[in-house]
Amino acid sequence: MQKCIKCNSQFGWRKIFQSYKWTYGPLECDNCGSIHKIAIFGRFTVAFLTMLPFLIVQFFLIPSDNVFLTIGGSGLMATVCFLLSPFVVRYKERL
Repeated sequence: MQKCIKCNSQFGWRKIFQSYKWTYGPLECDNCGSIHKIAIFGRFTVAFLTMLPFLIVQFFLIPSDNVFLTIGGSGLMATVCFLLSPFVVRYKERL
């Protein structure tokens, strides 16, 4: 999980996840007040973790021709990956 660059206090999962919204807003440290922003690589990571399950299910794990099973399974996998993304996304300090 991401930590503050200045004071080394850890950000919570909820705080990181709420900073995503639609524009990947800045993340403020509760301890020292420094502001962090998501790195461009972090934005690509979130998009990749959300789209990867759809691609895996679509091209590799389709055991039957049931469309609802395919969409439901990939949607479930995408949701799980999206909820786990705050553990891998990195922020940098905004100057």
